[in-house]
Amino acid sequence: MWVIALRVAVVVLALRVLVWWLEPRMAFFPTSGVQETPASAGVPFRDVRIGTPDGQQLHAWWMEHPAPRAQVVFFHGNGGNLSMWLDIFVQLWRRGFSVMAVDYRGYGASTGSASERGLYRDADATIQVFQQQFKRPGTPVIYWGRSIGAPVAAHAAVGTGPTGLVLETPMPDVRSVLRTNPVLWLLSFLSTYTFPTTRLLERYHGPLLILHGDEDEIVPFSAGRRVFERAPSVKKTFVAIEGASHNDLHVTLPALYWSTIDTFVSELSAK
Repeated sequence: MWVIALRVAVVVLALRVLVWWLEPRMAFFPTSGVQETPASAGVPFRDVRIGTPDGQQLHAWWMEHPAPRAQVVFFHGNGGNLSMWLDIFVQLWRRGFSVMAVDYRGYGASTGSASERGLYRDADATIQVFQQQFKRPGTPVIYWGRSIGAPVAAHAAVGTGPTGLVLETPMPDVRSVLRTNPVLWLLSFLSTYTFPTTRLLERYHGPLLILHGDEDEIVPFSAGRRVFERAPSVKKTFVAIEGASHNDLHVTLPALYWSTIDTFVSELSAK
């Protein structure tokens, strides 16, 4: 009997080591370097270096609007780098928002390698620099997270209480998006990664806006609905972008997308 128990223990240990090795490679798809900057779109910006408590140096952009309706701290998805998301930053700035956007460790020109805990540390360091150097009194502050950036933004919101929180294509947690793959779902119980957006939101009670494409092929539409339904925020809004997949919400139905943002920000400003 003890031989069987030993073999089972060895198999479980081997699987756990394999999962630990695989999890960052399956969760993060960074692109190194900087391929394009806001200057190419005529948007003034400042390169910012952010030090983390564990010794990493993050690269961020600060795009200050001369008369901002709100200030946005943006946490992007798990692929690419800041250059990949330039389009949304430029549109935000042109619509009257100041924007701080950061590349996580291991992305773009930031040092290190990405991990779930590392992303939360990156968020904490970014918010600290934003508050110390760029926060403008009397102007609404929005933390904005998309996809894997949703739990990162939720984590940041719990600690510092922004005026509002915007989440695009969020998942309740990792396991919720692996249910259709029995093997990965079982292996997820050995993973250290959880990205628990729903649990993090339990401690956030401010205004919340969630946008999700009803044809999302990566994070199911139903997953975004569950995040919304379980969020305790008194003032919360869910908007479905019909025909949108995971990365194209702002281009599939731009009128609906931006009018939703405008309404959300107007209500924040009226407080």
